[in-house]
Amino acid sequence: MATSAATARQRQGEATRERILEAAVEAFAEMGFRGASTREIARRAGTNQGLITYHFRNKDELWRAAVDGILERLGGQLVERLDALDLSDPGERAQEAIRQYVRFAAAHPEFFRIMVDEGRVAGDRMEWLVDTHLRPRFEMIAPGLMGVAGVDEKLLPHAFYALAGAASLLFAVAPECRRLTGLDPRSAQAIETHADYVARLLVP
Repeated sequence: MATSAATARQRQGEATRERILEAAVEAFAEMGFRGASTREIARRAGTNQGLITYHFRNKDELWRAAVDGILERLGGQLVERLDALDLSDPGERAQEAIRQYVRFAAAHPEFFRIMVDEGRVAGDRMEWLVDTHLRPRFEMIAPGLMGVAGVDEKLLPHAFYALAGAASLLFAVAPECRRLTGLDPRSAQAIETHADYVARLLVP
């Protein structure tokens, strides 16, 4: 009986932690690190502020855990879906990887907003973000950009950021896009059209 109660408490704790992380991603994307308070994150998570300090030592640790979670989810989804398709042609595999990235960006527009917010200012969080997550991804996709897309090595920084912006910006500024063009970027048709367009643009 005691074991069942302990298991239930553990599951409840894990669920609370996940709610806090989801709320943190939303708040950091909307307000930036400085603007997002732990009080606001607790409110969004439907919990009390004390539980944030129970699960995370401080706001910086919470921010890093939130970023870890969203980027690990991106990596896991890309690998899982590409393996399921079992594409042998490098060009087709590269195009499908880009399509999956665009779909992820559409489902998680907060991802690009956080990257832009932290990337524009030098500091510990930006350095951690680059060294922990962005550099490994840059080094992973660089051979594909050079081999499949024919990108010159000197142009790799341009290609990397062109991919990030082309895949994500439309969804990060969805209200602006709707106002400007009448297109709803969050519609299923718009997402698939954009995914195919970006894939064919970067890997002809």
